[in-house]
Amino acid sequence: MFDIGFSEIFVIAVVALLVLGPERLPKAARFAGLWVRRARAQWYSVKAELETELADEELKRSLRQAQEQLRAAETALREQAAGVEQGVRGIAHDVQTGMTGEQAGTTTERHDAPPADTDHGPASTPSTPPSSDDGRA
Repeated sequence: MFDIGFSEIFVIAVVALLVLGPERLPKAARFAGLWVRRARAQWYSVKAELETELADEELKRSLRQAQEQLRAAETALREQAAGVEQGVRGIAHDVQTGMTGEQAGTTTERHDAPPADTDHGPASTPSTPPSSDDGRA
């Protein structure tokens, strides 16, 4: 993290030994270790919080994109439904107009047509006269 090598750490340890002395050096090392641990814990906490916020922001962004796609699909679907509904209305109007014309034509035909012949007598079938061929020649 700080890019400190072994030789640099050794120089810092020698200077600390000379300045603090052998009696206070272990106590100072524990104190420094405590602060380093606290700093790392704080750093990891901030890092985790930032990652959580970024993940939340990414989720919000993807949710917004999904909502926009859903709205676009809904609009397209509504337009198609309106087109289909308009087509059905046109067909219904054409059918209704055609039926009205047929009904008017049918009533006219009934008045103009001569009465149908309802006397259906026995059907005449052509009969063939018996042949004189009895099988004799």
